[in-house]
Amino acid sequence: MNTFGEHFSFTSFGESHGRAVGGVVDGVPAGTEVSLPVIRDMLVRRSGKGQAGVSPRAVGEEDEVEWLSGVVEEGDRLIALGTPIAFLIRNTDARSQDYEWLRHSFRPGHADYTYQAKYGIRDHRGGGRASARETAARVTAGAIALQLLEERGVSVHAQLIQVGTETDPAKMETLLQTVQQAGDSIGGIVGCRVTGLPAGVGEPLFDKLQSRLAAAMMSINGCHGFDYGFGFDALDQRGSDLYEKDGKPVDVLSPQAMTGGIAGGISDGMTITFRCLFKPAATIRRLYGGRHDSCIAVRAVPVVEAMTALTLQDLLP
Repeated sequence: MNTFGEHFSFTSFGESHGRAVGGVVDGVPAGTEVSLPVIRDMLVRRSGKGQAGVSPRAVGEEDEVEWLSGVVEEGDRLIALGTPIAFLIRNTDARSQDYEWLRHSFRPGHADYTYQAKYGIRDHRGGGRASARETAARVTAGAIALQLLEERGVSVHAQLIQVGTETDPAKMETLLQTVQQAGDSIGGIVGCRVTGLPAGVGEPLFDKLQSRLAAAMMSINGCHGFDYGFGFDALDQRGSDLYEKDGKPVDVLSPQAMTGGIAGGISDGMTITFRCLFKPAATIRRLYGGRHDSCIAVRAVPVVEAMTALTLQDLLP
């Protein structure tokens, strides 16, 4: 499936080394005003310009969005017509020759082999749909969803909180530079906070809010883990550490509850917190040459924000 969401949906298309990537967003109310600078800013953040650990292609490729349908452009804003919004972003800096050796080879840890096994054919140039290039379309659609959420008072903010075992920003930067210079790759963690979401979002059992968020995050290429609230940090704690304060139960509607803003699969109105673990990139320059990210998590920050926004906008009535 290449469509995400039901009431507010996003369909993604395109390959890393095809002519373009793009998408179709459906469910934007007629008359909605969308800021183009907000979209451009998110795409620049996705490119990783000025950050260590980022592929030279991402830095050199200008992501100019072409709006094909569903909007009227007026200066620095779009006015939604209430019909599907279609857009594309042309690939202008692909170097397919760098991947010719992959025509008959498979990278461990990448989708090369599994795509071939499932479909009997694959686009070996840059990884096709398994490339991070596909996320440019997610970020564009997510930027629209973020603006709709802001009208409801809901804010989404993600940031890189760990590279390898380092959590100090200065040490993370140094580690990224070291790994990049070595032509290697390293994993990282992106943390996300959602504020302003009312209580009551999500369903019991099979459509829990954390389940929907986890599915959205794990759909991002390279994401290998998700936790929320105290998450895996609770392994070395007792229930009394988490739910008791001064001999009394912790107020369920206080930050001390550490539930991550979700209980029983439903939002409780508090700040939602979760983390996404991104693996070391499978394509390593020291082995394969070419242009590749040394740390996927660096550029994943706005992608996490985008997928969070698409999820919440679809769930809100």
